[in-house]
Amino acid sequence: MLGRTAHGLFWMCRCLERAENTARLLEAGFHMALTRDVATAEEEWRSVIEAFGQRAGYENKHGTYTGHQAWNYLLRDPDNATSVLAMIGAARTNARAVRNAISGELWEAINESWMEISRLLARPLAQNSVGEAVQIIRRAGTVVHGAMSGSMLRNEGFHFARAGTFVERADCVARILDMKYYLLLPSLSYVGTSLDTGQWDQVLRSVSGDRAFRWLNAGRIDARVIVEFLVLDDRFPRSLAFCHTALREELAALARMHGREGESNALMRESATRLSDLTIDGIFERGLHDFLRHFTQANNAIAKGIAEDYRFLS
Repeated sequence: MLGRTAHGLFWMCRCLERAENTARLLEAGFHMALTRDVATAEEEWRSVIEAFGQRAGYENKHGTYTGHQAWNYLLRDPDNATSVLAMIGAARTNARAVRNAISGELWEAINESWMEISRLLARPLAQNSVGEAVQIIRRAGTVVHGAMSGSMLRNEGFHFARAGTFVERADCVARILDMKYYLLLPSLSYVGTSLDTGQWDQVLRSVSGDRAFRWLNAGRIDARVIVEFLVLDDRFPRSLAFCHTALREELAALARMHGREGESNALMRESATRLSDLTIDGIFERGLHDFLRHFTQANNAIAKGIAEDYRFLS
């Protein structure tokens, strides 16, 4: 497979996953901001913008963090190169470039999702439209994943696409956790309060993990248990452990098909070893922020390794 085709498949799914995860995080921030006073609500929106590394771009355009400005910046602002609208457009562009490598059903799912979301985000959204927009974006992600799972040949293209999905998903979940621990909580004095509990609940909702977590933990909201669930529980398909286990399998399949391993496989084994040796006590003793920072760096290094191993720019 040509490097540019592999690149298109990988980034097709990274862009789709980023769009869906942006919508998920926006939804969590939206619900949290609705329950706060004006000053606290601005802090909530600042944390959401910062979680995706978009603070500089946002502040170049806006001087305050009102909800209307924040959600429109994340969803559709033409000056935001990583808005949901931009990411859906980039996913469609990549899908069109690799149409010979994907199924007709997958192309239709991506193209129809792009048309629906483009119409939805053609003009700024009012508060009463945000919930509907988030649901449509999340549903688009579900439809595309279903089309890929149900219609694509399990060849190189499938594995490159899946690798892109899990690289991006791991990055987003790590960012959401870091946002909660260092940005959302105003003060250590709030730990254990209703504000703290409410924020952790929204973190679970933002990764669609609230029902699974309650089923496993009888509804108990506790920071350590939630972090353990989102980092180490490989039964949950958005945990860091699950994402990197799945990513390792996709890279191993690609190595078998190419008859050799690359730098990305070596980096993946190192990450898997680190995660398998971790305990929740060890994470908190080290510091959650420090752990997440190193995990994100390792995840980015793996993504770069994939690009170099398979010559994405060739």
